[in-house]
Amino acid sequence: MAQQPGATEPPETPHTPVELSDLATLKALAQPRRQRMLQHLTVHGPATSATLARALGLNTGATSYHLRELGRHGFAEEVAEPAEASTHGRERWWRAVPGDRRFPPRSRQSPEMRLVMDELNHHAYAGDLELFAQAQLRRGTDDDPWADAFPYSRGTVRLTLPELREFFEEYIALLNRYKRPESDTPPGARTVLTRFLAFPAPEKESDPS
Repeated sequence: MAQQPGATEPPETPHTPVELSDLATLKALAQPRRQRMLQHLTVHGPATSATLARALGLNTGATSYHLRELGRHGFAEEVAEPAEASTHGRERWWRAVPGDRRFPPRSRQSPEMRLVMDELNHHAYAGDLELFAQAQLRRGTDDDPWADAFPYSRGTVRLTLPELREFFEEYIALLNRYKRPESDTPPGARTVLTRFLAFPAPEKESDPS
């Protein structure tokens, strides 16, 4: 998740930004275990509390509690058991709820909210780096076409603050153009994780002379 203007996964319908300004909601999202669980649901799809417990090294009671809390704040929801599952309705299945969720700019955050946002971003960035490192280790051989699926760009642009906001919105609009329901996804498509990070370069130091 980014902070300003800040966004998570774009929604399925409609693409309407929602600002998360409630401190209790932000605290619920910033909890490290919930961050890991949401990441797993986003990357791997619906899961049960038992599946998440095994994957993340937690106990089922803890994952069940955190899933309920994520559901209470709108970040996860129960879904029907997948057709390929074999639990036959004996367990509750959960998925991450997609959405264009924004955070208040830092200038409008209270001191307590800033502490929560710093904690949330710390875990989110660490999780992203871990996922990227794991993906690099799992890269296929030369005959795997997805071995080349790691586009990467570093650059600089000179922008005003309004232009930076416009740049970000254009990026989100581009993501939304490629969002589509599972029924419209062509064969061979895979989930691709996208991340956006932009920040001002350090200002030039003044000449002491």
